[in-house]
Amino acid sequence: MAATRISDTRPRERITGRKPRREDLQPGEVLCQYCSAKCCRYFALPIDEPKSWKDFEYIRWYLLHDRATVFTEDGTWYLLVHTKCRHLGDDNLCKGYETRPQICREYSTDKCEYDDTWVYDRYFETPEQVEEYAEAVLPPRKGRDIRTPKP
Repeated sequence: MAATRISDTRPRERITGRKPRREDLQPGEVLCQYCSAKCCRYFALPIDEPKSWKDFEYIRWYLLHDRATVFTEDGTWYLLVHTKCRHLGDDNLCKGYETRPQICREYSTDKCEYDDTWVYDRYFETPEQVEEYAEAVLPPRKGRDIRTPKP
């Protein structure tokens, strides 16, 4: 049985100038037709909760890389990599729909991020933010400064 391809047209969005609410979709309409493809513009992986200076050093290292942030949600820490899927088309639809990975096949719009406001418990964008947070939650370092002399 062939998978059904989402239509490339977005008539209601073009007419109203805004995306419809999830509950206002008509029978046969697919939420993805109106979405900015949030789920295809990043991936997030759970990481161990930092409990020591060494753990926080790893997080600082993550954040020294482009398009990486760290957030917490419901007590779980995540590494978030802001990167677009190579199959995402300019129309925000999948150009590799027929051969998409299993994780995409299992993903459902029932609880997707269409209406999400992207508010996290904690959100770190810079190594300095992580350092400041670590200083607030950990005991002081024992005679060791984070900075080393330049060669």
